[in-house]
Amino acid sequence: MALKCNGLWRPELTEETKPIGELTLRTLAMPADANAAGDIFGGWVMAQMDLSCGIRAAERARGRVVTAAVKEMAFAKPVKIGDTLCVYTHIEHVGRTSITLKVEAWAQRYLSDLMERVTHADFVMVALDKDGKPTPVPPETRV
Repeated sequence: MALKCNGLWRPELTEETKPIGELTLRTLAMPADANAAGDIFGGWVMAQMDLSCGIRAAERARGRVVTAAVKEMAFAKPVKIGDTLCVYTHIEHVGRTSITLKVEAWAQRYLSDLMERVTHADFVMVALDKDGKPTPVPPETRV
């Protein structure tokens, strides 16, 4: 199956090169997020990945979650001004109070159909109760 980021099919991506997980967030890389060379700051990309994991984990936990850890992350390619950053998440493991997600960030290049993976990492999110203490993740409900 081909990839869809902006609603268009991406037939140039194969099973080996398509993102892992569910499209969780799309956002436009703007000049305020870039250095003088036009490369987007890695911290901005990481923040978008963190937001995506927070969205996905909060849905699964049916409540508040926080980031507990980010495992090894390296940037393979830069994100440039005008690129659309597409963040994909996959819940890898649900523990008693934690949720581990695989997350990939892909850049849809400006005015192009080209999609390139720019980075990936594992994020560990922890479910919290109303007092900010770790709380069990409820069982998954089937719809």
